[in-house]
Amino acid sequence: MTEHISEQNPAPADDSEGATVTYLHPQTAQWTDWAETDDDAEAPADRTLVLETARVILGKPVTPAAVKPVDKVDLDAFDDAPLVPAWMKSPEGWAAWAGVFYRARRRGFRRWVRRQATDKGHVRQFGRGARRMHEWVVGFEGVRVQSAAHTAHALTREARAASRHARFTPRILGSKKELAMKAAEKATAAAEQAVALHRKAKKDRNRARNLRAGVVYGPPLAAIGGGYATGGALGLAAGLISTFSAGAFAGRKPYEENADWTSEWRSLGDGDRMTATMLDQAFRAAKVIGNDETLRVVQMPMLDTRGAWTAILDLPPGIPAKRAIRATDELAAAFGVEEAQVSLAKKGRSGRIELYVSRDLPFTDKAKPGPLLALEAAANFWGPISIGPDVRGLAISISVVERSGLVGGEPGAGKSASGNTILLAAALDPRVILWLADGKGGGDLEPFEPLCEAFEGDADPEAFYEMLLDLIKDMKQRYALLKKLGKRKVTEELANKHPELRQLLLWVDELMFYTTDEEYGKKITKALRNLVSRGRAAGIVTFCATQKPGSDVVDTSLRDLLSIRWALRCTTPEASDTILGKGAAASGYSAKTIQAEMRGAGYLWAEGTNPQMVRADYYTDEQVETLLTRATEWRRQAGTLPAGPLTLAEQLRDQGDEDARILADVLDVFTAHATETGPAAWLPGQLLVDELKAVGHPVTAEKLGALIQRTDADKAKRPWGENKSRLAGYPLERVEATAATRFGLTA
Repeated sequence: MTEHISEQNPAPADDSEGATVTYLHPQTAQWTDWAETDDDAEAPADRTLVLETARVILGKPVTPAAVKPVDKVDLDAFDDAPLVPAWMKSPEGWAAWAGVFYRARRRGFRRWVRRQATDKGHVRQFGRGARRMHEWVVGFEGVRVQSAAHTAHALTREARAASRHARFTPRILGSKKELAMKAAEKATAAAEQAVALHRKAKKDRNRARNLRAGVVYGPPLAAIGGGYATGGALGLAAGLISTFSAGAFAGRKPYEENADWTSEWRSLGDGDRMTATMLDQAFRAAKVIGNDETLRVVQMPMLDTRGAWTAILDLPPGIPAKRAIRATDELAAAFGVEEAQVSLAKKGRSGRIELYVSRDLPFTDKAKPGPLLALEAAANFWGPISIGPDVRGLAISISVVERSGLVGGEPGAGKSASGNTILLAAALDPRVILWLADGKGGGDLEPFEPLCEAFEGDADPEAFYEMLLDLIKDMKQRYALLKKLGKRKVTEELANKHPELRQLLLWVDELMFYTTDEEYGKKITKALRNLVSRGRAAGIVTFCATQKPGSDVVDTSLRDLLSIRWALRCTTPEASDTILGKGAAASGYSAKTIQAEMRGAGYLWAEGTNPQMVRADYYTDEQVETLLTRATEWRRQAGTLPAGPLTLAEQLRDQGDEDARILADVLDVFTAHATETGPAAWLPGQLLVDELKAVGHPVTAEKLGALIQRTDADKAKRPWGENKSRLAGYPLERVEATAATRFGLTA
């Protein structure tokens, strides 16, 4: 055993001991005095005792304790039950666990409180919360009330002026006095209605505010009052603290910087609200009004369900509405939006305008299904026809009775889809006769061909000119019948009594191809001008579609007669004017402003109205087929479905000639022996003779051979029947050639 002491130790007596004992000096006064006085003195007796005791203990043999075997535990026997430590089953264990849980939750709550960012302290945070809750209580109903108040005030003032005018109009003037009294009564009724709407708006506003006030202010008042009633001052303090905490929680987020409404310039494009100040600034920047002039707000700016701003404004005296309409581009720049998002229209009188600013670019969303899909019965082409929605989402309809129209726009603007709105409406009315001509020679009008009385789909100017001549003959017959009936024009009742006077729609697609033809262009223009100018009263409606109807494409004498104009997207203002008329772009109605994303949108100008932007109802190819299937069935039930083209056999029978009837029966025999690919291409001569005799024709083989001329190759025998006997016969093409040679008929 080796010893380590604070002084020098003697060498071990027995090296067999392998343990080491470290002896620490007891810190006593006696030992200290002994160590300081004599370094060579021996240690006290207790030191020797400790060393000897250690030697005895270490020298004893160590007997290892018996290891108790551990039973194997089947953990599956516990199922999903949690393994709870044994110490947790005691009250002390549960108390320790509860203490740990409490301290952890308290520390977590403190950390959460420290993480809560405040803006200028909790008091300011509570102030923001109280302000936000109060703003929610106030709501936006006040805008509607203010708008109703402005409207009521304006209409009341107009009613007073009308009443004053009626009162001081002398009775001796007669009709003027009566008209003034009617105008006064009408203005008074409108003012009374506006006042009633204002009162209703105030009542609705108060009801909504009271309900929201109960939701916001009720719980704090209940907490404060209930705390004071139950706990006195302590309960009152608890209620105030809870109210303060709720307000601070509501105002934990500061107001964003871009929501500051105190800036000098406001822009709708940046998400700001439309106000009277903004309107004055925008109209001044657009040079519509002077710097010292202001607008009079008739209807306060309001948001509609589509998120767009709308307002009705009165311009200063002497400024017409068309000046503001011409400045649409400048106003859009002042509002910070695209030109297509701003819509201006005259409202009732020259100096009053209706302003509409959409939130997004209009007509870029997916088009909704057209209204024709919902029809359960036939349409009425005599009534209004749905064209599509305007920028406000309102459905726009037009009447085509005694009218004619022109649809124009650049390629890809949506002319074909726009034309379908009118063509499908006509097709779904079984009484309408369709005459269609496709100058493109494509397939846009091909689905309508089975419903047409006349159809030109090969882009053939000569065939189209012949069609126009036939239509002019029909127009003359209509006027002859009108004279006989003593009528001036065709009406719906008259057309229902006389099927010959049914409405007729002539639709010409890509008119430019026909009118620019060197041989027939001028003839076609003259015939069309005749139809458009005279055919309206006879029930003939003409619509033309082309890309750029300039004077080199459509003569002005014809173009000016087309009363309905629909200008789709154009590349230049001049191209837009060729459709809408000269000066339309300068007045603020230019199809050049239509964006490429707004496919199918265009300025629609009907007689007696200003042009308005409309997007045509869109029908997919599958929907067009569905609607035409319905139209076919309804026309079949009404008995107005046009007969299909006559077969060659039917044309031969109409000739009234014996040889023609023989050829017709020969063609029937070929049809009777048809295969999957069509009529038989060759039949034996004896078979044809037998079939002709069976239907009453005393025809011999010699007579049939004289009627149908064959070449030597045609007379060669061919196998026929199950036995493949070789017989002489006639090819089908020789029969058709005989019909074409002798009677000028083709299949």
